[in-house]
Amino acid sequence: MDDSLNFSSARDLAARLRRREVSAREVLAAHVGQIERHNPAVNAIVSLDIDGAERAADEADRRCAAREPVGPLHGLPIAFKDTHATAGMRTTFGSPLHADWVPEQDDEIVRRIQRAGAIRIGKTNVPEFAAGSHSFNSVFGTTRNPYALDRSAGGSSGGAAAALASGMQPIADGSDMGGSLRNPASFCNVVGLRPTPGRVPDPGAAWALPNLATAGPMGRTVGDVALLLSVIAGAHRDDPSSLSDDPAAFATVHPAELKGLRVAWAPTLGDRVPVDAEVLAPLETAVGLFAELGAHVDPACPDLDGADATFRTLRAVEFDVMWGDQLDATPDAFKADLAWNIREGRARTPRDVGQALAELTRLRRAAAAFFDTYDVLLAPVSQVAPFDAEQLWPTEVAGVPQHTYLDWMASCYLITTLGVPAISVPAGFTPDGLPVGLQIVTRARSEQMLLAVAAAFEAATGHGQRRPAPSLENRSS
Repeated sequence: MDDSLNFSSARDLAARLRRREVSAREVLAAHVGQIERHNPAVNAIVSLDIDGAERAADEADRRCAAREPVGPLHGLPIAFKDTHATAGMRTTFGSPLHADWVPEQDDEIVRRIQRAGAIRIGKTNVPEFAAGSHSFNSVFGTTRNPYALDRSAGGSSGGAAAALASGMQPIADGSDMGGSLRNPASFCNVVGLRPTPGRVPDPGAAWALPNLATAGPMGRTVGDVALLLSVIAGAHRDDPSSLSDDPAAFATVHPAELKGLRVAWAPTLGDRVPVDAEVLAPLETAVGLFAELGAHVDPACPDLDGADATFRTLRAVEFDVMWGDQLDATPDAFKADLAWNIREGRARTPRDVGQALAELTRLRRAAAAFFDTYDVLLAPVSQVAPFDAEQLWPTEVAGVPQHTYLDWMASCYLITTLGVPAISVPAGFTPDGLPVGLQIVTRARSEQMLLAVAAAFEAATGHGQRRPAPSLENRSS
C-alpha cells in the first residue's frame, strides 16, 4: 500500500498541491482510506463529513486549476478538536449534555484554518470538556495509542495526536491548559506546541485573563507546527489578551545553532515531581545530545514554589464559572473527576483567588529572570509512558501514589503557570516501544527561538520518523 500522501509533511504536501502534482481530491481520498483502515481500532476521529469534504476538495482543485490565489494550507484535510465549534457539524465537548449540539458558527481557530485552505473532514476525540490527559468519554469512548492499542493516546487533544500519528490527517488543532497539547504529543510521537498565552486568540473565551488555557498547533514535524501557527496566531479585536506580532514570522523555521546555547535541565522540576525511570532514560540521552552539539547544560529549574496551588486554584475556579450551573442542574451527567474539580472551585474563597493571582504574577516575573540566565529549559513532558487505556489515570508514578486525576500531569501544568511557550518533541522510546517526548521551554513570546531549537533537536535525532505501522498492521490483520 502506498501511503506516501498520508505521511508526507504538511509543508511538502501543501507545496505539491499548489504545484498541481497531486489534487486535493487525491489527498482527501488517501486520508479517508487511512481513516477507514485504522480509525475503528484507534477511535481518533469521532465525527465525519466525507461528502462535505469532497465538495470542498473539488472547489480547492477548481481554484488551483483556475490559478486563483490559494492559502498556505490549501487542500490539506483536517479533523478539528471536538471542543472547537464547527458550523453545521456537531461539537460535543465529549459530554452527553452536548451530544447532539450543532453550532451555527465556527470558532475563530476553525475559521482561520479553513480560510487558509484546509478542508474540514471531521472532529477528533477528547475527554469530557477536555478535562484530563486521557481521551475517553461516554459519548464516543476511548481513543487508543497507535503505537500500542492497549495504551492511552493522552489528552485532551488525544484524538488529534492519534490521528496525526496514524496518518489520518497531516496537521491538527488542539488546546492546552495543563498539558493537553504537550502530553498527547509525547504519548503519540508527534509535535505539540503550547504557545505563549495570547499568541492564538480566543475571542469566544468566557475567561480571558488570566489565561491558563490556550489553543495551539500539532503536527508530525516542527516545521508543520510552525506552518499551522502562522495561520492561527495573530491579534483579534475581541480577545484583550491576544498578541499583535505578525504571524507570518512563524511560517518558516530554520534549525538553531546549538553550540553555545545555555540549557537548563530539570528532570524532576527541582524535586517537585516524580518521573518513571523508563521516561527519564531516553530524556537523559536527549539532554546529552545537546551537550554533544556544544550547548552548555546545567542542572537548573525556574522558581516553581507555589505553582501547584496556583494552578489548581485558578483551574478549579474557572471550571466552576464555566460548568458549575450545569453540574447543579444535571449532576449525573458529569464524570466524577470533573465534578470534583468543579466543586473544588466552588470551595475557593475570594482571598484564595486573589492570592493565586498574585502568585501567578510572581511566578511569571521569576520565569523572565530565569530566562535571562538560560536560553531554554529542558524537562519531561509526561511523568509516565503511555498507560493502560482502561485506567482513568495513573495511580502511581515512580512508586509515589497519585491521589487525583491531576497529580500525574504536574510536569506540564507547573510550566503552564509561567506563561511561557513550551513544545513537546519526540525524544525516544521506552524498551517496550512507547514514545517519550522532551519538553523544551523558552521565554514568553519567543516561539521563533523555541521552534528553531526544537527543529535542531528533531533534525539531529529523527525520532519522529518512527511510525506506528507495526501496531496498526497487527490490529488490521
